[in-house]
Amino acid sequence: MNTGTLALLSMLPIISVALFLVVLRWPASRAMPIAYVVAAGLVLLVWQVPVANILAASVNGLIVAGTLIYIIFGAILLLNTLQQSGAILAIRRGFADITPDRRIQVIIIAWLFGSFIEGSAGFGTPAAVAVPLMVGLGFPAMAAVVAGMIIQSTPVSFGAMGTPILVGISTGLSADPDMAAYAASRGYPEWDQFLAYIATKVAILHAIAGTFIPLLVTSIMTRFFGEKRSFAEGFAVWKFALFAAFAMTIPYLLVATFLGPEFPSMFGGLIGLAIVISAARAGFLMPATDALWQFPERSQWDSEWTGQIQAEPPSKPDNMSLLRAWSPYLFVAGLLVITRLRSVNLEGFLRADHPLITWSWSEIFGSNISASFQPLWSPGTIFIIVSVITIALHRLKASEFNVAVRSSFKTLVPASAALIFTVPMVQVFINSSGGSAGYEQMPIALAEGVAQLTGTAWPFFSTFIGGLGAFVAGSNTVSNMMFSLFQFGVGERIMADPTWIVAMQAVGGASGNIICVHNVVAASAVAGLVGKEGAVIRKTLLPFLYYAAFTGALGYTAANLGGGLFNAGFFVASAIVLAFVFFIVKFNSRAYA
Repeated sequence: MNTGTLALLSMLPIISVALFLVVLRWPASRAMPIAYVVAAGLVLLVWQVPVANILAASVNGLIVAGTLIYIIFGAILLLNTLQQSGAILAIRRGFADITPDRRIQVIIIAWLFGSFIEGSAGFGTPAAVAVPLMVGLGFPAMAAVVAGMIIQSTPVSFGAMGTPILVGISTGLSADPDMAAYAASRGYPEWDQFLAYIATKVAILHAIAGTFIPLLVTSIMTRFFGEKRSFAEGFAVWKFALFAAFAMTIPYLLVATFLGPEFPSMFGGLIGLAIVISAARAGFLMPATDALWQFPERSQWDSEWTGQIQAEPPSKPDNMSLLRAWSPYLFVAGLLVITRLRSVNLEGFLRADHPLITWSWSEIFGSNISASFQPLWSPGTIFIIVSVITIALHRLKASEFNVAVRSSFKTLVPASAALIFTVPMVQVFINSSGGSAGYEQMPIALAEGVAQLTGTAWPFFSTFIGGLGAFVAGSNTVSNMMFSLFQFGVGERIMADPTWIVAMQAVGGASGNIICVHNVVAASAVAGLVGKEGAVIRKTLLPFLYYAAFTGALGYTAANLGGGLFNAGFFVASAIVLAFVFFIVKFNSRAYA
């Protein structure tokens, strides 16, 4: 079978997701079983993978889904515990003291706090923390989920202490034994130095593209969730949005350049938080009092916006200090950082190869597929521990905590139905090699078809391939494992700098998290927004297209600098920047006094 036909067949599971989930607006609990059947049917009949392998991949998917459900439960439990204690009301009051403007709040919570959490833990944890916090503060559930997904871009490549680079790219490239010699020939005899060299290029692309992410978050929020349904109201805070972007991306880039790939997102988010909150309290670049933006009255909200979790008025009086109210989130952040810091070296214990610590199933059904779950390493355990600590911190009664637990289980049950089909479909799609037909796994077959079609224009598409990997796998790390070596090889064939092409793979993989199906399902579940996943993806598709196209153009420029600066990538990137400038000028409002 030729490369083009294989690529088209590999697209069918993705097309089925797009058709049923996004176009026909089916809930994931109905759309994903069909996508699973399509993927499994192709793998069985065309790729001719043994049934045992398909079942093994499906079981692995169920186990991964279980780990996600565990994290979701912990996140919802923490939110419900804070609702019961009255902490959410105190946090809401704290933001109102800075500004009641929801545009500023979403930048601080989603962009900055979310980036810090992504750098600490990765793997969708920012949505599990920031999304329910925004819901608790009175954001429509869908607005919170959309904002939480859009920021899953710039910080992602350096999430979980640089795992997408240190594990994803490293594992992908090191599959070629000649890669170490190539690194040495470029002046990097140590493999870690070579990874840091690529990481700096990743950070450059992200830092430039991340400039407009806060502005996209605010404009999409005002367009879809504002009374006037206007992009203009989001663009009205362009000064503050760009300031907040630079407050994160400049330290982010400096840390990546001088300290390596472990800390850019964590330090960028933390430094940005300190700078932006201080500036906001001082009124720097803030909207004028008569130009503050709020969501419409709840009675005017579209039914699509809301989920099972609502910002309920607490039964306790509003007398909690801001520090005490925020203390559970500080515990979460602190525990995530401490457990992931290599210098502390808790990972060796929390992920030890011991049956009480690592629950594993090796070579499922005789295949080469294995599954494991490490509950002590899971953010879900941290959420649950902090929820229990909160009982003492906030002096909760046992009956109040019981209400939080029951409410969390009630929200969790409908979310599980979507995940138990979404993740197995992904695992079958990824684990489609090794069949008697001798074809490459479906993602690689698809990428090879695109590479054959695009030729020297490949850099424009390399970020989209990275995004495709994350879209189906739900992970920038897995996307980098699948495609890094392939991307490097294409770069060499088209005579472009292959290290830039690999960097574009990492950036594209990060952008794919914006629309990743099982991340959307998980984030929606945390907000109690079950069955509306397609609506979320429709609203996040534009930011994904922006990010992949802009970084693709930037990467094309950098990878082909030998032919001069003014190449096709330069003109496409310039056009995107000018488009933002045009809209800023067009929508320039009277928000500033």
